[in-house]
Formats: sequence, C-alpha cells, structure tokens
Amino acid sequence: MGSAVAPLHHSAFRVLWAVSILSAIGTFIQSIAASWLMLEMTGSSTWVGLMVASSTLPLLFLALFAGTLADMFDRTKIMLIAQVIMGGSALTMAILTRSGVITPPLLLGLGLLLGTGVALNLPAFQALLPNLVPRGLIASAVALQSAAFNTARAVGPAIGGILVVSAGPALAFGLNSLTYVAAIVGILVVGRALNMPDREPTSFTSAVALGLRFARFTPQFARLLFLTALFAVTSAVVQAVLPSHTLTLGGTAETFGFLLGAMGIGALVGAFIRQPVMNLLGDRGTMVTVVAFGLSGILLGTAPNLPVAVLAMILAGLFWLLTLTDLRTAAQLLSPEWIRGRTMAMYTLSFGGILPLGAILSGVVADWIGTSMAIVSFSIGTVVLGLVTPLFKIPKLDDIVTPEFSEDRAAHLDDDTIGGGPVVVLNVWTIDEEDFAEFTLVMNEIRMVRLRTGAYRWRLFRDTNEPHRITEFFALGSWEEHLAQHGRIDDASAALIAQARSFDRAGGPRTRHMIAIDVEHPPDFDELLVTHAELHRTDGSIPDFDHNG
Repeated sequence: MGSAVAPLHHSAFRVLWAVSILSAIGTFIQSIAASWLMLEMTGSSTWVGLMVASSTLPLLFLALFAGTLADMFDRTKIMLIAQVIMGGSALTMAILTRSGVITPPLLLGLGLLLGTGVALNLPAFQALLPNLVPRGLIASAVALQSAAFNTARAVGPAIGGILVVSAGPALAFGLNSLTYVAAIVGILVVGRALNMPDREPTSFTSAVALGLRFARFTPQFARLLFLTALFAVTSAVVQAVLPSHTLTLGGTAETFGFLLGAMGIGALVGAFIRQPVMNLLGDRGTMVTVVAFGLSGILLGTAPNLPVAVLAMILAGLFWLLTLTDLRTAAQLLSPEWIRGRTMAMYTLSFGGILPLGAILSGVVADWIGTSMAIVSFSIGTVVLGLVTPLFKIPKLDDIVTPEFSEDRAAHLDDDTIGGGPVVVLNVWTIDEEDFAEFTLVMNEIRMVRLRTGAYRWRLFRDTNEPHRITEFFALGSWEEHLAQHGRIDDASAALIAQARSFDRAGGPRTRHMIAIDVEHPPDFDELLVTHAELHRTDGSIPDFDHNG
C-alpha cells in the first residue's frame, strides 16, 4: 500500500490528482445525464452510442496535433485552454436543456465540442506525469490516476442517475461545468511550481511527421498501439450499450448509474491490488486480464437479473483497470521527454480515439440483434484478442528500458546558428569482410535510431570499387532539425553507435554534411560548425567527428 500511494508525497501530483477526482465525478454525472437524455429524446441505441462516442471521437482527428502542441508549448497552458472549452460546453448544455430548446443534433454537437477539449487536454496531461513524480513511481502514479478516475466512476454515475431522476439533466450539466473551475485553479498552482525543460525550435508539420516516424520505427511502441486499438474496439460495447441493456434488465436511469458505478468499484479495487496481481500473473499478465475482461462482458450479456449484471460490471472494471494501467504505463516508459506529448497522443488516439468507433459500431449492432447478443459477440472478440496478445510481444514493465540522457552529453543549441536545409549526412565506414554481416545487423538498429530521431530517409551503400567501404546516408528536413536530432540521442543509442564504430578499421567513420542553403541569405557557417562540432563531441552521435573529413 505504501508503494501504491507514494506519488501522493509529491505536491504537484497530489494537487492534480485531487482536482482530477472532482473533475472526473462531474464527467460521469454529465455522461449519465447526456446518455439518458438522448435515449429519452430518440429511443435509439445508435443515437446513444453516438452520444457516448462524442466526448472521445475528436481524439481520432485531433490527438496527434494536440500532442504536438504539448511538445512545442507549455503543457499546463494547453490544459487550461482545454478546461475552458470543456467547461463552456457543459454550461451551454445546462442552459439549453433548462430552457427546453435542446435537440438531439444540438446535444451531440455540444458533446463533440466537449470532446475537442478532451482531445486537447489528455496528451498534455499524460505527458506531464513524468514531470510530477520520479521515474520509478510512474506505474504507481498511473494506477493512482486510474484509482481517481474509477473512484469517480463508482460515485459519479450513481449521483448522475439520482440527479436525472429527481432534478433533470440540466442540473447535472451545470454541476459538471463547476468542476472545471476547480481544475483550472489546480493547474494554475501546478504550473507555477514546475520547472519545465526547454522545447525544441521546430515547425509544426515537422513535429507531427516526426511523431509518426517515431511510432513507426519504434517496434515495441507500434505493437503496443495496435493492441490498444484492438482492445478499444472490442471492449467499448460494455459501456456503449449499457443504457439500453439496463432497460432490457428492467432498470431505470438510477439503475444505469448504479451499474456503471459497479464497474468503477471494480476498477478502484484493481488500482490497489494491481502490483501483486500482475506479479502473480507474470509474463502472461496482459493476456489474462484481456481474456478476463471479455469473459466479464459475456457474463454481463447473459446476465438473467440485475445482481448478476452488477457482479459482471465489478469484474469488468477490475480487469479493465489492470489492462489499461499496464498498457498506458508501458507507453509512458517507452517515451523520451522530447516527444512524450506526441507518443501519449498516439496512445490516447489508439484507445480514446478508437473507442468511439467501437461504441458506434456496437450501438448499430445492438439495434440489429439486441443488446444481449451485441455484448456477447463483442466480448467473444475480446477473449480472442486476449488469447493472441502474446504475439504482440509487449514487454513487462520491469523489462522496459526507458530512454535516458546523461547530463555530461547535454548540449545547448544557439538559435542564432540555425539555418539552411535540407541536410544530407554521409558516414563512411571501413569494414573487414568477416565483420560485414554483424556490422549490418548493428546498422539496422542504427537505422531505426536515425529515423525515429529526425531523419526522413536512410540507406546503406557499399562501394563497388572498394567493397570494404560502407556509406551510411540519411537526410533531414533542415539544419535546425539535424541539430535537434543530436539532443534526441539517448544513452542506449549512443552506445549502439559506439558499437558500430568499433567495427571501423580506419579510425572513423569519416563524416560529411551537405546543406542546401538559401543563396540569398546564407547562414554564418563558422558559427554553425562550431555549434555542430560541440554537439558531436558531447552526444555520441558520431564520436571523434571531423567536419572536414
């Protein structure tokens, strides 16, 4: 238990954790009210599925752009803007519902606006976590955030159900708008206390493209995103179809809130037993929790009465928490600071952005074959996904090597020396024939390093006249991007480059840089090369760099 709550000893995390509980309670109150109001206005599971999806659907289109902003600007300021958008949407819902002019399209549109705020907020919030607690406490912090969210899940839906029945949805919307005021105050307090690292000077389009390349050329991360997206599609049915399934079981809006709260209770329990359970499950942990969530869904779909449905929701919440905590923590640990906003945006996209697609699909299927069969069918898909999870080769959290950057290799860029591009880098290696096969294996790993740290093209060439000479070629969009690439070389990558250099038999490699320049406004090459040479001496990108070579 001491390990589980250790992140709360850090004041910045504690403040955001506290306000996130209040905000999440408001979110669940609103979710219940909006879903039930939509059901009353339309009587359609498809419309309800769209409403459930509205708060996360914008993630599908905006998450990567929001993550890029989180890497380029102050993350706390982005979060503040997001709170204003979400609070304004909730307040407008309250006013229009109270005045009696709300319609299904208008309610859905405001839900999408709120979802836009969610899409802006989540990548910045998730990327901020490693700045709030030490690296060793990230998993516990993620679990505590999940505990906060699921405390709200246990309380919020029940409150929402009671409010809808007793006072109507307008009051629920209004209460949710007030929770964003508390969130704004908390973010302001944390923003003043944090000392955030400097952001790289780069263009927005280059930053977006680099985020995509990082995911593509970091195999473990790419497989993690794919698994998370598939889980989002198959698992969405439990919450998306629950309002209609509640009616099938003979329940009311209050019953719906109670069932969703039961899922929150299960998740809350999971947050505090996560570590011993996952230790017990070992390498098969994610496989077991995904399968168990699917079995819980099957139990929900076949439940003959409300008590069995409550049990199914408690179990679903437990295994939902265990699965998503490990997946999200793995994404955090695989991400270096310089690109964490974009990586967490892609994780958010793979789950939160795909989840509404699963919600919409499950709503359509439920209208076609009924809620019980829809839940059972999608849950069977989750069981199958769990059984094939080992094929994704997702490492245990303890086995993940987080990118580290030694202080003695840190270098500071001088913006005045930046200019010109694109840039081509040529590294000429002299390799003995007997080392060629092993050298190419190492260079394939270096290829991944170059491409995920800024290069958009990489090739390895062998000289036809002198086969022992191997030329590594890679291209970047600008001199600015190449200088930034030096700061992205983590310790493991520097060690890998040093390993490749050990094969070179000519004291090299010899390096050439070719820069396309603006002939009307050429940069100061003397200053440019001084900065560049200093980077090579400190970051390990190519040891013993000679820019005249």
